[in-house]
Amino acid sequence: MANKEKRTKKIRKKLLHKYRLVVLNEDTFEERFSFKLNRLNVFVFSTIFAFLLIAVTTLIIAFTPLREYIPGYSSTSLKQKATYLTFKTDSLQQELLINEQYLASIRKVLTGDVKTVDFNKDSIIEAAKIEAGDVDLSPSKEDSLLREKVAREDKYNPLTDTEELNVVLFAPVKGTISQKYDAEEKHYAVDIVTVKDAPVKAVADGTVIFAGWTPDTGYVMIIEHPNNILSAYKHNAALNKEQGELVSAGEVVAIVGNTGELTTGPHLHFELWSDGHPIDPTNFIDFE
Repeated sequence: MANKEKRTKKIRKKLLHKYRLVVLNEDTFEERFSFKLNRLNVFVFSTIFAFLLIAVTTLIIAFTPLREYIPGYSSTSLKQKATYLTFKTDSLQQELLINEQYLASIRKVLTGDVKTVDFNKDSIIEAAKIEAGDVDLSPSKEDSLLREKVAREDKYNPLTDTEELNVVLFAPVKGTISQKYDAEEKHYAVDIVTVKDAPVKAVADGTVIFAGWTPDTGYVMIIEHPNNILSAYKHNAALNKEQGELVSAGEVVAIVGNTGELTTGPHLHFELWSDGHPIDPTNFIDFE
């Protein structure tokens, strides 16, 4: 028991034994400042400092953006931003795909690159030999569904609407047709001979999606109209509108000319397209 008390007193004496820390000038040995410490003070101050350091670090991590730099940390806002960027990237990919298809359609208008369909002549001849009475012409369920689908599509087809609503497209110029629309010869346009410098008018309201120069067709303008209809005006002497401008039906957009390599005189090479497919303009416009 006595040894235990001695040990306790010895420990207490060590903890409470004071030490004096003095800071001296090395050259003059002048005392700058000094303070007294014991082991207990050092332990208490160290413990308090450690708790304060832990508390400050916790507050910084919890309430400042620095927590986002901790490896493996993931916040709700970061997850939301990542999700938003994922959807945005997917949307941009879809938009790029649509734009690529759209530009491909415009490229067909500029180059006249339209693929023809090859028919099997022998199969047509064999089909013509079959008697109509030997064929079951009663509509099947699939045929009825197809007919209904086609009827709905035709209801909203831009060309059908044009005929049913009697919407007449403006003639871009008045003159004589020197070369008609001929899909077999890949001439997907009508050439209208008229006087030089005659005004070229927009056939309908729309937006100019191309206005520039090509070596073969000179000054070219392409206008996008409602219902995915495009009109192209080629071999112009000058263009009065720029890409992106809005035009009204009957508004002057260019001047008839003789520019480009594929021309032999002043005329307008006019094309009409719907959903990337060429259309005979004379079915909708009276040029004379």
